[in-house]
Amino acid sequence: MTINSSNQLPFFFKPPPYILKLFVTILLMGLAFRLFFYHSPDFEAKLQVIEDPFLHKLIQAPDSNPTQLPQPVSVPVDVDVDDNDDDDDHMINPLEQEKCDLFTGDWIPNPSGPIYTNESCPFIEGPQNCIKNGRPDSEYLYWRWNPRACDLPKFDPPRFLHSMRNKNWALIGDSISRNHVQSMLCMLSTVEKPVEVYHDEDYKSKRWHFPSFNFSLSVIWSPYLVEAAIFEDQNGVSSSEVELQLDKLDKKWTDLYENLDYMIISTGKWFLKSTIYYENKTIAGCHYCPKRNLTELGFDYAYRKTLKLVMNFIAKSNHKGMVFFRTSTPDHFENGEWHNGGTCPKTTPAIEGEVELKILNKILLGIERVEFEKAVLEASRNGVKVKLLDFTNLLVSRPDGHPGPYRAFHPFAKGKNVKVQNDCLHWCLPGPMDSMNDVIMEMVVG
Repeated sequence: MTINSSNQLPFFFKPPPYILKLFVTILLMGLAFRLFFYHSPDFEAKLQVIEDPFLHKLIQAPDSNPTQLPQPVSVPVDVDVDDNDDDDDHMINPLEQEKCDLFTGDWIPNPSGPIYTNESCPFIEGPQNCIKNGRPDSEYLYWRWNPRACDLPKFDPPRFLHSMRNKNWALIGDSISRNHVQSMLCMLSTVEKPVEVYHDEDYKSKRWHFPSFNFSLSVIWSPYLVEAAIFEDQNGVSSSEVELQLDKLDKKWTDLYENLDYMIISTGKWFLKSTIYYENKTIAGCHYCPKRNLTELGFDYAYRKTLKLVMNFIAKSNHKGMVFFRTSTPDHFENGEWHNGGTCPKTTPAIEGEVELKILNKILLGIERVEFEKAVLEASRNGVKVKLLDFTNLLVSRPDGHPGPYRAFHPFAKGKNVKVQNDCLHWCLPGPMDSMNDVIMEMVVG
């Protein structure tokens, strides 16, 4: 069979021209459609959101706010203290220091004893120089105060003086303040002997200066803290009632107040004396004045009035230093009081609960705490630094620390049965009062 070659399609077929044009048109339309969607703004934005690495993280964390910077996070850090580092021994955690109760503790044995003796310190007055006066026992010297909540370092005289360079201190109050300033002088004089640069006419107010440190320490005699007319001799025998101005502070301390960097203010037992009270220059009443036709107001009335006046003065002042208020100290008279044969024969510290605070001491202490708490809020608002020195627990357990009959030189030289005056209010030096300085230094220097 013969095939006609003119009817077969060649390997490369050539389509008609209109078909070629249709194909090109479809191809161009598809390309245009693709380009249109590729450059669409919505599409471009979606690509950027996906491809931006920072925004990609925000997508992974939907709770984040991209308009705010992340806030710093406080993480508690535990600090390990190297026991071998001597410098770290002086580091005190502020929170621990604030929580630490220095005034609740116990007396524990102190074999090393006091850092001074009655022979090394020339500032001990006769009635407190128990060893010189012949007190036969010495166990009362070998105890130290140990707070239950924290460690209490011993008083460090060199460190204290270096910390108090160019400072002025004063202890303001009665004979317990004078007793206390002797203790401080004895401890500080182990570094440098101070020079007495001032005394009043009666030698009750004094000031000492430590030249190498330009440090001054004073005692200011103001037993009531308010103006008082006192009619008694050197032995404390009164010829008339005390006259007390309950609305006038004693200028002996208020005139010096702003120039003192640190002060310890106290009062107390003098308010138990027979007293006539004045307000606005007029007699308002009295305490224990049976021979006078006056209203009996009670010592607590005057004590509350006085402390309120003192605390308000401090709280509203512009004082930039530190003001301590020390509570009144307990006595340990047994079988009587100062004026009627009371004694204090104990030779060792009392165990807890053995000695109870007397009712009069409780009343004084209660008023002191209430008035201090009222004033501390006002003082804080005014930027005045005030702190309470409540040594009740520290001292009430030391009935062995008083001079007793040894306020006088060898009182039994003429026989054991001789009648002698006992002092169960003030403190032997050296003695328990020295531990008060341990507490004060910890509060001031740390």
